Amino acid sequence: MKTTAIIGGSGLTQIESINVIDEQLYITPYGDPSAACIIGELGEQKIIFLARHGNPHTVAPHKINYRANIWALKEAGAEQIIAVTAVGGITPEMSPARIAIPAQIIDYSYGREHSFLAEDNNPVQHIDFSYPYNESLREQLIASAKTLKLDIQPRGVYGCTQGPRLETAAEISRMEHDGCDLVGMTGMPEAALARELEIPYANCSVIANWAAGKITGEITLSEIIKNLEQGMADTEQLLRHFLLSNTQ
Repeated sequence: MKTTAIIGGSGLTQIESINVIDEQLYITPYGDPSAACIIGELGEQKIIFLARHGNPHTVAPHKINYRANIWALKEAGAEQIIAVTAVGGITPEMSPARIAIPAQIIDYSYGREHSFLAEDNNPVQHIDFSYPYNESLREQLIASAKTLKLDIQPRGVYGCTQGPRLETAAEISRMEHDGCDLVGMTGMPEAALARELEIPYANCSVIANWAAGKITGEITLSEIIKNLEQGMADTEQLLRHFLLSNTQ
């Protein structure tokens, strides 16, 4: 069985059903990760959990040490990664409280340390990033959702913005024109870093709200919290099924 790492985003700082065995803070060549790696198990499946924003939730999206996080998961023995993110819905099918398993990503972030391969004096290297998410992992998550009869969106394009502010209506309009279905702040460079270390990686996005300009009025925190509670409850159910059925 492959050791699965789960990166928890906003609304997911721990997974209740995991039997915790150990907690390890890894020192990496790139600095400190957001939090200690929680080592646990579910059934016979070994699990590593890392809170992307720290625990408690204190690290803003543009301040996350993505390189340290992915490196720490590799050191902890991760053989595949499921990244949970809270996002806004842009296109009509991406309604709040739903789960989406995106297939593509567009990166609008900037100024983030985004590669292990760009250190001084190292030969220039390039990764194939045509398809940023591991298709086998995507299919397994989608299959688990079907078994559980969860109403998920099995495709979509994730647009990664800088944050921590939410986007303007004009920015969302541009992103929709570009082909984005979802908007989040943490999808990159996380996915590319996992690819550089050859760790299969998939994204599980919980839609917390309609993106700017998609509804009348302001986006409220109470709305986001309500949708995240429902979406994250479904996500924990989905992850539990995925983990218990992950025998490859």
